[in-house]
Amino acid sequence: MTPTNPPRARWLWPLAVVVIALAATPVVLRYLVFWPMDQWQVDVEVYREAGVSILTGRPIYSAMTEAPQLLPFTYPPFAALLALPLAWVPFEVAAWLWTAAQVAATTAIVWYAGWRLWTRAGGWAPLALAVVVAPMLWLHPVSDGIRFGQVNAFMVLACLMDLRRPRPRLLARVPAGVLVGLAMSVKLTPGVFVIHYLVNRRWREAATAVGTAVGVTLGSWVLLPEASFAFWGGALQDPTRLGPNFGTSNQSLRGLLLRVGPDGTAGTVLWLVLALGVAVFGYAVARRFYLRGDSVGEVATVGMLACLCSPVAWIHHFHWIVVVVLALVGGWPLVRGRLVAAGVVMAWFLMRMPWWGISWLNHPDWPELPGRLLQNADVAGGVVALGLLWWVSRRQPMANMPTDRRYVVNEIIERGRRRPVLDDRSEDEILGYDERGLPS
Repeated sequence: MTPTNPPRARWLWPLAVVVIALAATPVVLRYLVFWPMDQWQVDVEVYREAGVSILTGRPIYSAMTEAPQLLPFTYPPFAALLALPLAWVPFEVAAWLWTAAQVAATTAIVWYAGWRLWTRAGGWAPLALAVVVAPMLWLHPVSDGIRFGQVNAFMVLACLMDLRRPRPRLLARVPAGVLVGLAMSVKLTPGVFVIHYLVNRRWREAATAVGTAVGVTLGSWVLLPEASFAFWGGALQDPTRLGPNFGTSNQSLRGLLLRVGPDGTAGTVLWLVLALGVAVFGYAVARRFYLRGDSVGEVATVGMLACLCSPVAWIHHFHWIVVVVLALVGGWPLVRGRLVAAGVVMAWFLMRMPWWGISWLNHPDWPELPGRLLQNADVAGGVVALGLLWWVSRRQPMANMPTDRRYVVNEIIERGRRRPVLDDRSEDEILGYDERGLPS
Protein backbone atom coordinates (compact mmCIF):
# COMPACT_ATOMS: atom_id res chain seq x y z
CA MET A 1 0.00 0.00 0.00
CA THR A 2 1.34 3.44 -0.95
CA PRO A 3 0.09 6.92 -0.03
CA THR A 4 -0.85 7.66 -3.64
CA ASN A 5 -2.91 4.47 -4.00
CA PRO A 6 -5.00 4.11 -0.86
CA PRO A 7 -7.72 1.43 -0.57
CA ARG A 8 -10.42 3.97 -1.41
CA ALA A 9 -9.09 4.12 -5.01
CA ARG A 10 -10.67 0.70 -5.56
CA TRP A 11 -14.14 2.12 -5.29
CA LEU A 12 -13.41 5.69 -6.37
CA TRP A 13 -12.84 4.68 -10.00
CA PRO A 14 -16.27 2.98 -10.30
CA LEU A 15 -17.77 5.98 -8.49
CA ALA A 16 -16.07 8.31 -10.98
CA VAL A 17 -17.62 6.36 -13.86
CA VAL A 18 -21.06 6.71 -12.27
CA VAL A 19 -20.59 10.47 -11.75
CA ILE A 20 -19.53 10.97 -15.38
CA ALA A 21 -22.43 8.84 -16.63
CA LEU A 22 -24.90 10.86 -14.54
CA ALA A 23 -23.39 14.12 -15.81
CA ALA A 24 -23.75 12.94 -19.41
CA THR A 25 -27.35 11.84 -18.89
CA PRO A 26 -29.06 15.23 -19.51
CA VAL A 27 -27.16 15.75 -22.76
CA VAL A 28 -27.69 12.18 -23.89
CA LEU A 29 -31.40 12.22 -23.04
CA ARG A 30 -31.88 15.48 -24.91
CA TYR A 31 -30.07 14.50 -28.09
CA LEU A 32 -30.49 10.73 -28.30
CA VAL A 33 -33.89 10.17 -26.69
CA PHE A 34 -36.06 13.28 -26.95
CA TRP A 35 -34.52 14.96 -30.01
CA PRO A 36 -36.49 14.72 -33.29
CA MET A 37 -35.47 11.65 -35.25
CA ASP A 38 -34.93 13.66 -38.43
CA GLN A 39 -32.13 15.52 -36.60
CA TRP A 40 -30.73 12.46 -34.85
CA GLN A 41 -26.94 11.87 -34.94
CA VAL A 42 -26.68 13.20 -38.49
CA ASP A 43 -22.87 13.18 -38.65
CA VAL A 44 -22.57 9.60 -37.44
CA GLU A 45 -24.94 8.76 -40.27
CA VAL A 46 -22.60 10.54 -42.71
CA TYR A 47 -19.62 8.51 -41.45
CA ARG A 48 -21.55 5.27 -41.46
CA GLU A 49 -22.84 5.82 -45.00
CA ALA A 50 -19.25 6.26 -46.18
CA GLY A 51 -18.42 2.86 -44.72
CA VAL A 52 -21.53 1.40 -46.35
CA SER A 53 -20.41 2.90 -49.67
CA ILE A 54 -17.09 1.06 -49.45
CA LEU A 55 -18.81 -2.24 -48.63
CA THR A 56 -21.39 -1.91 -51.40
CA GLY A 57 -19.15 -0.39 -54.06
CA ARG A 58 -21.12 2.83 -54.56
CA PRO A 59 -19.32 6.17 -55.04
CA ILE A 60 -18.42 7.58 -51.63
CA TYR A 61 -18.74 11.25 -52.55
CA SER A 62 -21.97 10.93 -54.52
CA ALA A 63 -23.94 9.16 -51.80
CA MET A 64 -26.18 11.17 -49.50
CA THR A 65 -27.74 10.44 -46.15
CA GLU A 66 -31.49 9.94 -45.98
CA ALA A 67 -33.94 12.84 -46.23
CA PRO A 68 -34.42 15.46 -44.95
CA GLN A 69 -30.69 16.12 -44.38
CA LEU A 70 -29.29 14.69 -47.63
CA LEU A 71 -25.76 15.28 -46.37
CA PRO A 72 -22.66 14.20 -48.34
CA PHE A 73 -19.42 12.74 -46.99
CA THR A 74 -16.87 15.60 -46.79
CA TYR A 75 -13.80 13.90 -45.33
CA PRO A 76 -10.74 12.33 -47.04
CA PRO A 77 -10.93 8.65 -48.12
CA PHE A 78 -8.89 7.55 -45.10
CA ALA A 79 -11.76 8.68 -42.88
CA ALA A 80 -14.12 6.51 -44.89
CA LEU A 81 -11.88 3.51 -44.19
CA LEU A 82 -12.00 4.29 -40.48
CA ALA A 83 -15.80 4.39 -40.69
CA LEU A 84 -16.03 0.78 -41.88
CA PRO A 85 -16.77 -0.64 -38.37
CA LEU A 86 -19.80 1.67 -38.16
CA ALA A 87 -21.22 0.02 -41.27
CA TRP A 88 -21.13 -3.39 -39.63
CA VAL A 89 -23.73 -2.51 -36.98
CA PRO A 90 -27.22 -0.98 -37.21
CA PHE A 91 -27.32 2.82 -37.29
CA GLU A 92 -28.95 3.11 -33.84
CA VAL A 93 -26.24 0.94 -32.28
CA ALA A 94 -23.52 2.96 -34.00
CA ALA A 95 -25.03 6.20 -32.70
CA TRP A 96 -25.13 5.04 -29.08
CA LEU A 97 -21.62 3.58 -29.22
CA TRP A 98 -20.32 6.77 -30.80
CA THR A 99 -21.88 8.85 -28.04
CA ALA A 100 -20.27 6.70 -25.36
CA ALA A 101 -16.94 7.02 -27.18
CA GLN A 102 -17.27 10.83 -27.27
CA VAL A 103 -17.88 10.96 -23.52
CA ALA A 104 -14.88 8.68 -22.96
CA ALA A 105 -12.70 10.80 -25.28
CA THR A 106 -13.70 14.01 -23.48
CA THR A 107 -12.84 12.34 -20.16
CA ALA A 108 -9.44 11.38 -21.57
CA ILE A 109 -8.89 14.96 -22.76
CA VAL A 110 -9.54 16.22 -19.22
CA TRP A 111 -7.24 13.53 -17.82
CA TYR A 112 -4.31 14.39 -20.09
CA ALA A 113 -4.82 18.16 -20.08
CA GLY A 114 -5.26 18.31 -16.30
CA TRP A 115 -2.40 16.01 -15.37
CA ARG A 116 -0.83 18.72 -13.19
CA LEU A 117 -3.92 18.55 -10.98
CA TRP A 118 -4.30 14.77 -10.77
CA THR A 119 -0.67 14.17 -9.78
CA ARG A 120 -1.35 16.13 -6.59
CA ALA A 121 -4.79 14.64 -5.91
CA GLY A 122 -3.39 11.27 -4.85
CA GLY A 123 -6.04 8.60 -4.32
CA TRP A 124 -8.78 11.15 -4.83
CA ALA A 125 -7.76 11.69 -8.48
CA PRO A 126 -10.63 9.57 -9.94
CA LEU A 127 -13.31 11.58 -8.15
CA ALA A 128 -11.56 14.88 -8.88
CA LEU A 129 -11.43 13.91 -12.55
CA ALA A 130 -15.15 13.11 -12.62
CA VAL A 131 -16.06 16.41 -10.93
CA VAL A 132 -14.12 18.34 -13.59
CA VAL A 133 -15.44 16.25 -16.50
CA ALA A 134 -19.08 16.76 -15.51
CA PRO A 135 -19.45 20.45 -16.49
CA MET A 136 -17.23 19.94 -19.55
CA LEU A 137 -19.92 17.70 -21.04
CA TRP A 138 -22.40 20.60 -20.81
CA LEU A 139 -20.22 23.04 -22.73
CA HIS A 140 -21.97 24.24 -25.85
CA PRO A 141 -19.37 22.80 -28.29
CA VAL A 142 -19.14 19.48 -26.46
CA SER A 143 -22.89 18.96 -26.20
CA ASP A 144 -23.29 19.93 -29.86
CA GLY A 145 -20.69 17.32 -30.75
CA ILE A 146 -22.77 14.73 -28.91
CA ARG A 147 -25.91 16.06 -30.58
CA PHE A 148 -24.57 15.55 -34.09
CA GLY A 149 -22.31 12.58 -33.39
CA GLN A 150 -19.19 14.50 -34.37
CA VAL A 151 -15.52 13.49 -34.58
CA ASN A 152 -13.93 16.53 -32.92
CA ALA A 153 -13.40 14.97 -29.48
CA PHE A 154 -11.13 12.38 -31.08
CA MET A 155 -9.20 15.01 -33.07
CA VAL A 156 -8.55 17.07 -29.94
CA LEU A 157 -7.51 13.99 -27.96
CA ALA A 158 -5.08 12.83 -30.67
CA CYS A 159 -3.33 16.21 -30.94
CA LEU A 160 -3.22 16.69 -27.16
CA MET A 161 -1.68 13.26 -26.57
CA ASP A 162 0.89 13.86 -29.30
CA LEU A 163 2.13 17.21 -27.99
CA ARG A 164 1.69 16.84 -24.25
CA ARG A 165 4.80 16.60 -22.15
CA PRO A 166 5.43 14.44 -20.22
CA ARG A 167 4.50 12.08 -23.04
CA PRO A 168 1.68 9.62 -22.23
CA ARG A 169 2.86 6.09 -21.53
CA LEU A 170 0.63 4.77 -24.35
CA LEU A 171 2.82 6.63 -26.84
CA ALA A 172 6.18 5.54 -25.44
CA ARG A 173 7.13 3.87 -28.74
CA VAL A 174 5.22 6.21 -31.05
CA PRO A 175 7.28 9.04 -32.61
CA ALA A 176 6.02 12.54 -31.83
CA GLY A 177 3.99 13.86 -34.72
CA VAL A 178 2.33 10.59 -35.75
CA LEU A 179 -1.03 11.30 -34.11
CA VAL A 180 -1.11 14.83 -35.54
CA GLY A 181 -0.46 13.30 -38.96
CA LEU A 182 -3.27 10.79 -38.52
CA ALA A 183 -5.61 13.57 -37.40
CA MET A 184 -4.65 15.54 -40.53
CA SER A 185 -5.58 12.50 -42.59
CA VAL A 186 -9.11 12.68 -41.20
CA LYS A 187 -9.56 16.48 -41.11
CA LEU A 188 -7.29 19.10 -42.59
CA THR A 189 -7.48 21.61 -39.70
CA PRO A 190 -4.94 19.80 -37.42
CA GLY A 191 -2.39 21.01 -39.98
CA VAL A 192 -2.14 24.15 -37.82
CA PHE A 193 0.12 22.10 -35.54
CA VAL A 194 2.58 21.53 -38.38
CA ILE A 195 2.91 25.31 -38.72
CA HIS A 196 3.51 25.46 -34.96
CA TYR A 197 6.28 22.87 -35.32
CA LEU A 198 7.88 24.88 -38.10
CA VAL A 199 7.65 28.16 -36.18
CA ASN A 200 9.60 26.53 -33.36
CA ARG A 201 11.99 24.68 -35.70
CA ARG A 202 10.82 21.32 -34.50
CA TRP A 203 11.73 19.80 -37.82
CA ARG A 204 11.52 16.15 -36.81
CA GLU A 205 7.99 16.41 -35.48
CA ALA A 206 6.85 18.42 -38.49
CA ALA A 207 8.37 15.88 -40.88
CA THR A 208 6.84 12.98 -38.96
CA ALA A 209 3.37 14.57 -39.01
CA VAL A 210 3.51 15.41 -42.72
CA GLY A 211 5.08 12.06 -43.58
CA THR A 212 2.38 10.19 -41.67
CA ALA A 213 -0.39 12.14 -43.40
CA VAL A 214 1.16 11.64 -46.84
CA GLY A 215 1.78 7.95 -46.23
CA VAL A 216 -1.76 7.34 -45.00
CA THR A 217 -3.21 9.35 -47.90
CA LEU A 218 -1.17 7.43 -50.48
CA GLY A 219 -2.17 4.15 -48.86
CA SER A 220 -5.82 5.19 -49.05
CA TRP A 221 -5.28 6.12 -52.70
CA VAL A 222 -4.09 2.57 -53.42
CA LEU A 223 -7.11 1.07 -51.66
CA LEU A 224 -9.69 3.60 -52.91
CA PRO A 225 -8.33 5.14 -56.13
CA GLU A 226 -11.67 6.36 -57.51
CA ALA A 227 -12.72 7.91 -54.22
CA SER A 228 -9.29 9.58 -53.87
CA PHE A 229 -9.57 11.12 -57.34
CA ALA A 230 -13.11 12.27 -56.51
CA PHE A 231 -12.05 13.91 -53.23
CA TRP A 232 -8.71 15.50 -54.10
CA GLY A 233 -9.82 16.39 -57.61
CA GLY A 234 -13.19 17.96 -56.86
CA ALA A 235 -14.98 17.41 -53.55
CA LEU A 236 -12.25 19.17 -51.55
CA GLN A 237 -12.67 22.36 -53.60
CA ASP A 238 -16.46 22.43 -53.31
CA PRO A 239 -17.35 24.64 -50.30
CA THR A 240 -21.08 23.98 -50.74
CA ARG A 241 -20.56 20.42 -49.47
CA LEU A 242 -19.85 21.85 -46.01
CA GLY A 243 -23.20 23.64 -45.75
CA PRO A 244 -23.96 27.38 -45.74
CA ASN A 245 -20.72 29.04 -44.65
CA PHE A 246 -22.58 32.21 -43.63
CA GLY A 247 -24.82 30.35 -41.19
CA THR A 248 -24.68 30.96 -37.45
CA SER A 249 -22.99 27.60 -36.85
CA ASN A 250 -19.84 28.84 -38.60
CA GLN A 251 -18.13 30.64 -35.73
CA SER A 252 -14.81 31.33 -37.44
CA LEU A 253 -13.59 34.82 -38.29
CA ARG A 254 -14.68 34.21 -41.87
CA GLY A 255 -18.14 33.14 -40.73
CA LEU A 256 -18.44 36.37 -38.75
CA LEU A 257 -17.45 38.47 -41.78
CA LEU A 258 -19.83 36.57 -44.07
CA ARG A 259 -22.67 37.58 -41.75
CA VAL A 260 -21.77 41.19 -40.95
CA GLY A 261 -18.78 42.19 -43.09
CA PRO A 262 -18.32 43.43 -46.66
CA ASP A 263 -19.12 41.12 -49.57
CA GLY A 264 -16.92 39.87 -52.38
CA THR A 265 -13.23 40.56 -52.71
CA ALA A 266 -13.18 43.17 -49.94
CA GLY A 267 -14.58 40.66 -47.47
CA THR A 268 -12.05 38.00 -48.51
CA VAL A 269 -9.13 40.41 -48.18
CA LEU A 270 -10.35 41.58 -44.77
CA TRP A 271 -10.66 37.97 -43.60
CA LEU A 272 -7.14 37.12 -44.79
CA VAL A 273 -5.69 40.16 -43.01
CA LEU A 274 -7.54 39.38 -39.75
CA ALA A 275 -6.71 35.67 -39.91
CA LEU A 276 -3.04 36.44 -40.54
CA GLY A 277 -2.92 38.85 -37.61
CA VAL A 278 -4.59 36.38 -35.26
CA ALA A 279 -2.28 33.60 -36.47
CA VAL A 280 0.90 35.62 -35.90
CA PHE A 281 -0.27 36.59 -32.42
CA GLY A 282 -1.44 33.07 -31.55
CA TYR A 283 1.70 31.29 -32.72
CA ALA A 284 3.79 33.73 -30.69
CA VAL A 285 1.74 32.83 -27.61
CA ALA A 286 2.06 29.11 -28.37
CA ARG A 287 5.81 29.51 -28.72
CA ARG A 288 5.96 31.22 -25.33
CA PHE A 289 4.15 28.24 -23.77
CA TYR A 290 6.51 25.85 -25.57
CA LEU A 291 9.62 27.60 -24.26
CA ARG A 292 8.19 27.49 -20.73
CA GLY A 293 7.50 23.78 -20.94
CA ASP A 294 3.71 24.22 -20.75
CA SER A 295 2.52 21.84 -23.45
CA VAL A 296 -1.15 22.08 -22.40
CA GLY A 297 -1.15 25.84 -22.96
CA GLU A 298 0.65 25.22 -26.22
CA VAL A 299 -2.05 22.84 -27.49
CA ALA A 300 -4.88 25.07 -26.24
CA THR A 301 -3.51 28.09 -28.10
CA VAL A 302 -2.96 26.31 -31.41
CA GLY A 303 -6.40 24.70 -31.09
CA MET A 304 -7.97 28.15 -30.81
CA LEU A 305 -6.14 29.17 -33.98
CA ALA A 306 -7.65 26.17 -35.75
CA CYS A 307 -11.12 27.48 -34.89
CA LEU A 308 -10.62 31.19 -35.50
CA CYS A 309 -8.51 31.11 -38.67
CA SER A 310 -10.17 28.20 -40.47
CA PRO A 311 -12.60 29.16 -43.27
CA VAL A 312 -15.27 27.08 -41.56
CA ALA A 313 -15.42 26.33 -37.81
CA TRP A 314 -18.72 24.90 -36.70
CA ILE A 315 -19.64 25.36 -33.06
CA HIS A 316 -18.70 21.77 -32.22
CA HIS A 317 -15.18 22.42 -33.57
CA PHE A 318 -14.61 24.47 -30.40
CA HIS A 319 -14.13 21.25 -28.44
CA TRP A 320 -10.66 22.73 -27.83
CA ILE A 321 -12.26 24.84 -25.09
CA VAL A 322 -11.91 21.84 -22.77
CA VAL A 323 -8.12 22.09 -23.14
CA VAL A 324 -8.23 25.90 -22.87
CA VAL A 325 -10.01 25.80 -19.49
CA LEU A 326 -7.46 23.38 -18.03
CA ALA A 327 -4.56 25.35 -19.52
CA LEU A 328 -5.87 28.46 -17.79
CA VAL A 329 -6.27 26.63 -14.46
CA GLY A 330 -2.71 25.33 -14.65
CA GLY A 331 -1.46 23.21 -11.76
CA TRP A 332 -0.73 23.47 -8.06
CA PRO A 333 -0.78 25.79 -6.28
CA LEU A 334 -4.04 27.11 -7.66
CA VAL A 335 -3.91 30.82 -8.47
CA ARG A 336 -7.03 32.98 -8.05
CA GLY A 337 -6.49 34.99 -11.22
CA ARG A 338 -6.08 31.87 -13.33
CA LEU A 339 -9.19 30.30 -11.79
CA VAL A 340 -11.18 33.43 -12.62
CA ALA A 341 -9.90 33.35 -16.22
CA ALA A 342 -10.86 29.68 -16.55
CA GLY A 343 -14.27 30.40 -15.02
CA VAL A 344 -14.92 33.19 -17.52
CA VAL A 345 -14.24 30.90 -20.48
CA MET A 346 -16.21 28.07 -18.89
CA ALA A 347 -19.24 30.26 -18.24
CA TRP A 348 -19.05 31.79 -21.72
CA PHE A 349 -19.22 28.45 -23.50
CA LEU A 350 -21.78 26.94 -21.14
CA MET A 351 -24.22 29.47 -22.57
CA ARG A 352 -25.70 28.93 -26.02
CA MET A 353 -25.43 32.55 -27.04
CA PRO A 354 -25.34 32.09 -30.84
CA TRP A 355 -28.78 30.48 -30.72
CA TRP A 356 -30.03 33.20 -28.37
CA GLY A 357 -28.91 35.63 -31.05
CA ILE A 358 -30.97 33.84 -33.69
CA SER A 359 -34.02 33.98 -31.44
CA TRP A 360 -33.42 37.71 -30.91
CA LEU A 361 -33.02 38.39 -34.64
CA ASN A 362 -36.30 36.60 -35.35
CA HIS A 363 -38.03 39.58 -33.74
CA PRO A 364 -37.78 42.29 -36.46
CA ASP A 365 -39.04 44.99 -34.09
CA TRP A 366 -36.13 44.43 -31.67
CA PRO A 367 -32.83 46.32 -32.16
CA GLU A 368 -30.48 44.28 -34.36
CA LEU A 369 -27.11 44.94 -32.67
CA PRO A 370 -27.65 42.84 -29.50
CA GLY A 371 -28.82 39.94 -31.65
CA ARG A 372 -25.75 40.18 -33.87
CA LEU A 373 -23.45 40.29 -30.88
CA LEU A 374 -25.06 37.18 -29.43
CA GLN A 375 -25.09 35.44 -32.81
CA ASN A 376 -21.29 35.76 -33.07
CA ALA A 377 -20.54 35.15 -29.38
CA ASP A 378 -18.43 32.03 -29.91
CA VAL A 379 -16.09 33.91 -32.26
CA ALA A 380 -15.72 36.55 -29.55
CA GLY A 381 -15.29 33.81 -26.95
CA GLY A 382 -12.46 32.29 -28.98
CA VAL A 383 -10.72 35.67 -29.16
CA VAL A 384 -11.23 36.18 -25.40
CA ALA A 385 -9.81 32.70 -24.73
CA LEU A 386 -6.78 33.48 -26.89
CA GLY A 387 -6.27 36.74 -25.02
CA LEU A 388 -6.48 35.03 -21.64
CA LEU A 389 -3.97 32.41 -22.76
CA TRP A 390 -1.62 35.25 -23.69
CA TRP A 391 -2.20 36.79 -20.25
CA VAL A 392 -1.41 33.49 -18.53
CA SER A 393 1.72 33.00 -20.62
CA ARG A 394 2.89 36.47 -19.60
CA ARG A 395 2.31 35.68 -15.91
CA GLN A 396 4.20 32.40 -16.06
CA PRO A 397 7.73 33.46 -15.06
CA MET A 398 10.68 31.10 -15.07
CA ALA A 399 10.91 31.47 -11.28
CA ASN A 400 7.68 29.50 -10.86
CA MET A 401 9.08 26.45 -12.63
CA PRO A 402 10.95 23.56 -11.04
CA THR A 403 14.67 24.29 -11.05
CA ASP A 404 15.54 21.42 -13.39
CA ARG A 405 12.86 22.41 -15.93
CA ARG A 406 13.90 26.08 -15.73
CA TYR A 407 17.46 25.07 -16.51
CA VAL A 408 16.44 23.16 -19.63
CA VAL A 409 14.16 25.98 -20.80
CA ASN A 410 17.00 28.45 -20.37
CA GLU A 411 19.17 26.11 -22.40
CA ILE A 412 16.57 26.12 -25.18
CA ILE A 413 16.49 29.91 -25.16
CA GLU A 414 20.30 30.14 -25.14
CA ARG A 415 20.62 27.81 -28.08
CA GLY A 416 17.94 29.85 -29.80
CA ARG A 417 16.38 28.56 -32.97
CA ARG A 418 19.42 26.56 -34.00
CA ARG A 419 18.81 23.43 -31.91
CA PRO A 420 15.41 23.03 -30.24
CA VAL A 421 15.98 19.29 -29.69
CA LEU A 422 18.34 18.67 -26.80
CA ASP A 423 20.75 15.77 -27.35
CA ASP A 424 19.06 12.57 -28.52
CA ARG A 425 16.79 12.38 -25.49
CA SER A 426 13.35 13.74 -24.91
CA GLU A 427 12.84 16.66 -22.52
CA ASP A 428 11.15 14.27 -20.08
CA GLU A 429 14.20 11.99 -20.03
CA ILE A 430 16.49 14.95 -19.46
CA LEU A 431 14.36 16.19 -16.57
CA GLY A 432 13.85 12.74 -15.10
CA TYR A 433 10.03 12.92 -15.05
CA ASP A 434 7.90 9.80 -15.14
CA GLU A 435 4.71 9.38 -17.20
CA ARG A 436 2.66 11.23 -14.54
CA GLY A 437 4.93 14.26 -14.64
CA LEU A 438 6.47 13.57 -11.23
CA PRO A 439 10.22 13.38 -10.59
CA SER A 440 11.30 9.78 -11.06
